[in-house]
Amino acid sequence: MTKDEIIKTLKNISISIQDIIILGEASLVMQDILSETKLITIACSKDTYEALSWEKRLGTFNMFAKYQDNIEVISDLCIPKEVKKIANYRVTNLDSTYELLAFSKNKIYKKTLEKLEYLLCENNSFYWYEKNLRQKSINYIAGVDEVGRGPLVGPVVAACVVLPEKFSLDGLTDSKKLTEKKRNYFYEEIRKQALGIGIGIIDEKKIDEINIYEATKLAMYKAIVECQKCCPIEHILIDAMPLDLDIDSTSIIKGDLKSITISAASVIAKVTRDSMLYELDKKYPMYDFKNNKGYGTKTHLEAIKKYGILKEHRRSYAPVKDYLDSNKIEKQIALFDKKIKY
Repeated sequence: MTKDEIIKTLKNISISIQDIIILGEASLVMQDILSETKLITIACSKDTYEALSWEKRLGTFNMFAKYQDNIEVISDLCIPKEVKKIANYRVTNLDSTYELLAFSKNKIYKKTLEKLEYLLCENNSFYWYEKNLRQKSINYIAGVDEVGRGPLVGPVVAACVVLPEKFSLDGLTDSKKLTEKKRNYFYEEIRKQALGIGIGIIDEKKIDEINIYEATKLAMYKAIVECQKCCPIEHILIDAMPLDLDIDSTSIIKGDLKSITISAASVIAKVTRDSMLYELDKKYPMYDFKNNKGYGTKTHLEAIKKYGILKEHRRSYAPVKDYLDSNKIEKQIALFDKKIKY
């Protein structure tokens, strides 16, 4: 049902407009967040609910609701104080709708919740997670992110950043979406304003030893410990990866696009690692590290074939491992040929 169809349907039921609060996906359609929904969910007073002779069964929010066609009515639900008024109907705001859909734990709302989460972050200048934590008197909030999981050469670098409550930096987002000039500017501004910054670096040898996933976690742990030397941390927002920590934490999928604190950590980690690759490029310009940052580009792979691998290459990564394996075979063949000649 579209917005107009929802309004038309609600006009035909025997519940007063003053006694209706539109919930769930229907509320998002009313606010033009979604284009349509299959089910209208509304809340009303207990007296109105009990007077309805509709079919009763388990509803959207895992509690008994009354049904008629594609409408479900719920009573005694915790109704939020803040509602919007649209076409004279009371509609739950975005924050309340998010809480209700998440509370239902219904998998059908997964994509809706993802879209709604990003909108809430965007509407709050990507400070939504931080704002919710500060409302609980949690003030020292760290963001953690990493860079360098995919490259064939060099370390994986993680950063942990704690920002002040009044932090402001227009345009700050995931470091990969910023130009280098903008990223370097943000890097300096974050360093000026941050309450604490910690950096964790795990080199290629350790990556080969324990694998990149474990190395990334280790880099994050190191970054957190370093940041704690600068200021206390009460909660940690982490980009995607769950960590086993003594501090409360929240793992956020695509967190570098949703949380300004994680975005700040993303920038610190990216600029730190890039500077290391620029230094490596000065030593080995033929590998073009200043442009490929160690990733397996055509130029980089051709350089490996022509010049071989460096001590900084990750030997467990396929292109490097394949080169080493092929060279071993070639050496064995050469040795075998030499023995035959003699």
